[in-house]
Amino acid sequence: MTSAVPQRVLVTGAAGLIGRAVLADLADRGVSATALVLAAADDLPASRIVVGDAGDPEIVRSALDGVDAVVHLAAIPAPHLDTAQAVFTRNTRATFAVLEEAGRAGVRRAVIASSFSVTGLPWADVDLHPAYVPVDERLPLQVTDPYALGKQADEATAEMMARRHGGSVVALRLPFVGQHDDRLAHRSAEFARDPGSGAGDLWSYLDVRDAARACWLGLTRPGPGAHVLFVAADDILAPFPTAELLDRYHPDVPRRAALPGRSSAIDTRAARDVLGFEPEHRYVADPALLS
Repeated sequence: MTSAVPQRVLVTGAAGLIGRAVLADLADRGVSATALVLAAADDLPASRIVVGDAGDPEIVRSALDGVDAVVHLAAIPAPHLDTAQAVFTRNTRATFAVLEEAGRAGVRRAVIASSFSVTGLPWADVDLHPAYVPVDERLPLQVTDPYALGKQADEATAEMMARRHGGSVVALRLPFVGQHDDRLAHRSAEFARDPGSGAGDLWSYLDVRDAARACWLGLTRPGPGAHVLFVAADDILAPFPTAELLDRYHPDVPRRAALPGRSSAIDTRAARDVLGFEPEHRYVADPALLS
């Protein structure tokens, strides 16, 4: 089922890395955008900018004026960037406020940023391993930090709001997201020096342009209901074969499929089936790292 093309999209967290990419993608498509940001940012390609907290229902109601779809990205993006209580409560409060107010306003298409971190693996202070690889949406979660717990709550909120208000809510489980010559290059070099530093993330990544496109597909492709989907590049950032990395860092984890070369250890078939999503941008590592 294909939804009608949105005419105006509210983007929360619009001044962030992914938010700016989403705004640029919408502009390229000729779609008007309202940007909700915590602090004034005059350089955003949006037709309207609202300054305020995405967890404040009154601010959200104002930002929703004239909107027919929502991309919710506003969040504290890691568990160590505030107190544990603040990370959990602020992130989940914003997701609830945005989806509840959108539903009450008659908006029936929304995408929210979940995270690979919902698995519990990336920020764990204990030694954790996935139940199997490639991981998929049925993977048992092993949450030990407030950020991951918040994403688990966000996904439950998405399911409840889709049932409560009708329409479609897509929760994208995003891996590490970056630009080719900036965050991705730095991360790839880090994994070359210390492959173990990427074991919790399964060395996964996504180009920010693909993240923005996945958001658009989430607004326009799925039928009604809640859809929780992994999206990722089809390879890894570490300059080593995936199987060798798994042998070293996750040696006892069952493998449900062959992972030749530097194949991603995330199964994204559900995103392909529901959204028609295929990653278009692959990080090309420094040849010296691959030698």
